Amino acid sequence: MRAEALEIIWRTVVAIPRGEIATYGGIARRAGMPGRARLVGHALKAAPAGLELPWHRVLGAGGRIAFPKGSRLYAEQARRLRAEGLEVVDGRVRNSGAPDLDMLLWKPQ
Repeated sequence: MRAEALEIIWRTVVAIPRGEIATYGGIARRAGMPGRARLVGHALKAAPAGLELPWHRVLGAGGRIAFPKGSRLYAEQARRLRAEGLEVVDGRVRNSGAPDLDMLLWKPQ
């Protein structure tokens, strides 16, 4: 995988505003890599700590936390999302009234 692809994904993740979320697939589409949701997950895992990416704003399909329930990362992601005012119930982010960026940017015409 080329470093340029990782950097594009990282820039796309950094652009998610506080209190808003995106899916792995949505990030891939916005980064110009449709169908590469797994690459987004890899890019987040490979990101240097110094980038301080808002990784917690990236969720699986349907607004669900992708980490195993009960894991340290699951708890950390839920905590960070709640700290930004989002409601997390049973591992999913409930619609908080904040716009869904994927729907705004990618909704069918």
